[in-house]
Amino acid sequence: MGPTDTRDDAALVAAASGGSERAFGELFRAYAKPVFWIAHGLLGDAADAEDVTQETFVVAWRKLPGLELAGGSILPWLATICRFQSANRIRVQQRDRRHRTALIDETLPSTVDVEQQVITAGLAARIADEVAGLSDLDREVFRLCAAEGYAYQAAADELGVTHGVVRNRLSRIRTRLRTVVKEST
Repeated sequence: MGPTDTRDDAALVAAASGGSERAFGELFRAYAKPVFWIAHGLLGDAADAEDVTQETFVVAWRKLPGLELAGGSILPWLATICRFQSANRIRVQQRDRRHRTALIDETLPSTVDVEQQVITAGLAARIADEVAGLSDLDREVFRLCAAEGYAYQAAADELGVTHGVVRNRLSRIRTRLRTVVKEST
């Protein structure tokens, strides 16, 4: 059922407020896509929009018992939650960006030795060999996160594993590659 189909949102809200996971599931199926597109429009990133969509429905589940539906659709209420969740995510991202910028400014040397910054062909070959020696899953984690810039959760979804698996494996891969780089210098 889509948001334009005939449905009694008030009855579903009442049932979900009473703990009916089936009713809440119907609301989720009906409104997950519109909420995703609202989040995507605000954030401009599919992975962030997926996270905000999930967060929106988690908040909605917790707040349903106190909801008095003002119209025939629950979508305006979900859209409001989505906007707040998106704004929170944007604030956190901006704060993190400011923090990273401050850290970078503090750690930049006054001069940079360009020669030390260039990867030699030999080092590149050693890194490629090291990546080739990884397990299939580790190579895919490396490709998605390090080479293609996927967020941990997006990579986890793509690979059918948990966020923690991606985070832990990527940490081990980075440690392994840092060792190769240090041995080459």
